[in-house]
Amino acid sequence: MLGNIFENWPTWLSRWFGYRSPDATPPSRTNYVVWIWSFIGAFGGLSVLQAVFTNAEYFLQRKVPPIIASYGASAVLVYGAIESPLAQPRALLGGHFIASLIGVSITKLFSLLHNEQRFDELRWLAGSLSTATAIVVMQITETTHPPAGASALLAAVSPEITDLGWYYLPVILLSSALVLAVALIVDNIQRRYPLFWFVPTPPPKEHIAPGLETPLGEESVIIAQMDKDVQTTLPLHRPHLPHLHPSHIQQSVIEKAQDI
Repeated sequence: MLGNIFENWPTWLSRWFGYRSPDATPPSRTNYVVWIWSFIGAFGGLSVLQAVFTNAEYFLQRKVPPIIASYGASAVLVYGAIESPLAQPRALLGGHFIASLIGVSITKLFSLLHNEQRFDELRWLAGSLSTATAIVVMQITETTHPPAGASALLAAVSPEITDLGWYYLPVILLSSALVLAVALIVDNIQRRYPLFWFVPTPPPKEHIAPGLETPLGEESVIIAQMDKDVQTTLPLHRPHLPHLHPSHIQQSVIEKAQDI
């Protein structure tokens, strides 16, 4: 869907959103190129997150942690395994948000106990339930992003995150957006990211020339059936009609098929 939008953009701009012409040949690259850009991407992305949350007074007043730990795992996918479906924007943005929403919601329900000691005793249950529920919902919505499981877990078991309450959600959204922004820059210098934004692009249909609609794999089956029919209808020995012998007819059929 978004690919149709980007194809009308200038090439110098659309490439930073992961768009490549269908006719473009992917360049070959050595492993060390992938390693170098994975390192630069992870270092840059996590540094940006910590720079924003440790220097902005707005976040300091609300006691937002320097970084949500689950984004360390996201860096492995978004900057390292960039071709994985689990690393694409749909999974990154949707997975973290859905998981954090579920984590906060379930933790809020447990906090209704109005007994802080009892709540602390049941944090393990809230965390387990949050993560398990998040996994299923991500599977249903096709936004599976493994690091997002930690986002759901942290909402329940980390007092620092629990204290944020619903404010945890915009922090997650901003963190995901910053990680994605860095990925769009670093991952598109010598690689390509994302492969798709929300829906995978279907592979191009193979062009079949007119008259060749029959799959090549069925050719041998057709020839075998013709050979069987010939052997059934013609005697095996006709010295005066050698050109009608099954072997001669089979050879003729094969030559005709090859000519096609």
